[in-house]
Amino acid sequence: MARNIQSLERAAAMLRLLAGGERRLGLSDIASSLGLAKGTAHGILRTLQQEGFVEQDETSGRYQLGAELLRLGTTYLDVHELRARALVWTDDLARSSGESVYLGVLHQQGVLIVHHVFRPDDSRQVLEIGAMQPLHSTALGKVLSAYDPVAHSEALEADRKPFTDRTTCDLDAFEHILDITRARGYAADVEETWEGVASVAAPIHDRRRMPVGAVGITGSCWTSRASRSRRTGSRAG
Repeated sequence: MARNIQSLERAAAMLRLLAGGERRLGLSDIASSLGLAKGTAHGILRTLQQEGFVEQDETSGRYQLGAELLRLGTTYLDVHELRARALVWTDDLARSSGESVYLGVLHQQGVLIVHHVFRPDDSRQVLEIGAMQPLHSTALGKVLSAYDPVAHSEALEADRKPFTDRTTCDLDAFEHILDITRARGYAADVEETWEGVASVAAPIHDRRRMPVGAVGITGSCWTSRASRSRRTGSRAG
């Protein structure tokens, strides 16, 4: 049987302690409550503080839960509520558009697909729930980067590698795309991630107007390309 990692157990116990009882606790209180040496407790607190899970009051020196922990908890709730509420209208969207519909949320410098509705035809398709998409080259990722400050920071720090010759990797050019996305309210991706695939996406906000995810429609762009070629050919003739 695999052994538990003691430092993680202590960090979890520390977070539970801060979550209950008094709003803020001092180092001595935390150490004594958990039976830890002050040096050990301080090291764990310092690490949790660097990750944003714990905050220290500058005046009193006492510790409390940090905003990052709250954000993670809210994201967990939002994702499940988002999927539950999206079941009906994403089906309708796929049916009316004739294309695949995706719901995505920010996760580890990328977009996590949390819901996927198949294109309403008889073609062979693969369920992509749980798949990850890049932030800088997909419509879902651009929308999240444009409206969610955390996603924006993640997109800037991530490796914006080219997937096709249409992928935008330059920072200034990417920021310009995000400005356009905010101005028009949606993002587009035409063969920036996969050849022959295009998508559009819009943000999803909660009751507080905070971004909790994005919804996108994805389909083939070969048809439109062929149509353009025929028009060009007919003009040339």
